[in-house]
Amino acid sequence: MKTKLELDTFFEKIDKFQTEITALRSVILETELTEELKWGVPCYTYKGKNIVLINAFKEYYFISFVKGVLLKDPHHILVKQTENSNGVRLVKFTNLDDLIANKTYLKAYINEAIENEKKGLKVSSTPIQELNFDQELTDILEKDEEYKNAFETLTAGKQRGYHIYFSSAKQSQTKIDRILKVRNRILNGKGINDCTCGFSKKMPSCDGSHKHLMEGK
Repeated sequence: MKTKLELDTFFEKIDKFQTEITALRSVILETELTEELKWGVPCYTYKGKNIVLINAFKEYYFISFVKGVLLKDPHHILVKQTENSNGVRLVKFTNLDDLIANKTYLKAYINEAIENEKKGLKVSSTPIQELNFDQELTDILEKDEEYKNAFETLTAGKQRGYHIYFSSAKQSQTKIDRILKVRNRILNGKGINDCTCGFSKKMPSCDGSHKHLMEGK
């Protein structure tokens, strides 16, 4: 399947922490979660709901719990993704020993996250005014009135989704590129995960139907 090939390619192309993040992948696959590729990184879902993602940066590799704020965290291994993170929490690792030492705890956290999803637990919304948007976004919106008006008319949830997407970039230029890339999507009132091709079977969310359309061309 194409998704499996894309996932295998992702893991093969990791320059640093390849052994470690592959081991992390194995830990997650021991649970009920389904492996998919979303936003260019491995995402693990339960009945279509995002539970955790994994990725590697220069200094560390990590597992990201989408609703991590709901976890009890008795071992104090969770950290915020960014200062303004509402629900997302990370567990960071710098070597294989870190993962091995925390494997039992980590599986317990993943299983707790799955149980929370089964129970339908939700993350409490943070009022949009409490979010501190990146300066790159502020600067671009100040120079583009049409873009600014469109962004401000988005729901708080959609604004928050874009905020997480923009702020997760480490480099300023990457943030700018992301902000400019989604301009038309925002002008059309779409959220970061909304369908734009019109063929999704899980409207308004994207279910990957656009990939099949491209394959047929």
